[in-house]
Amino acid sequence: MDKESLHILRLMGEIERNGNHSQRHLAKRLNISLGLVNTFLKRLVSKGYFKVKTMPRNRIKYFLTPAGIARKSKLTVEYLQYSMDFYKDIKKLLLNKYSDLEQKNIRKILFFGSGEVAELAYLYLKLSNIRLTGVIDEERKGKRFFEFRIAGMDRLKRDDWESILLTQLDRAKEDIDLLMQQGVSIERIVTL
Repeated sequence: MDKESLHILRLMGEIERNGNHSQRHLAKRLNISLGLVNTFLKRLVSKGYFKVKTMPRNRIKYFLTPAGIARKSKLTVEYLQYSMDFYKDIKKLLLNKYSDLEQKNIRKILFFGSGEVAELAYLYLKLSNIRLTGVIDEERKGKRFFEFRIAGMDRLKRDDWESILLTQLDRAKEDIDLLMQQGVSIERIVTL
């Protein structure tokens, strides 16, 4: 599913919930530009997916048509398929990574990051012989990650881990640099 289709699906969902919102409100709610919302709405109206009704005080109300409902359903199916493919890919990636670690006799790891990728990594870690000994995330320090209390960088000082898995995908280079500055050798840092 491409980015545009995802924006359109989210826009259709917002309008289906409440067609009274202004374009400015929709842009803010969906975190896209006002011009993009306007372009999408014009296109969707011209394709017959929405009806437009002018309301008092220069307001417009959008109504999803039967064709719009059908299009939204099709986009939802595409999104679900995309999501399932993503999860299958990430499962395969993680299981392969854990298999590689096991072949290197790595049995105890830390996670560096506690977001959604870390949650998936933790669930699939249960299918391996590797044990998670802790989670490091300075921004969420003190909060819970399953049965673990999230720690800060000082967690690196303990000797109960052999490798650290980067579970934040969006800033791998920065995280590697940060870990190396803390004295972690590159050989102990594992990326996805």
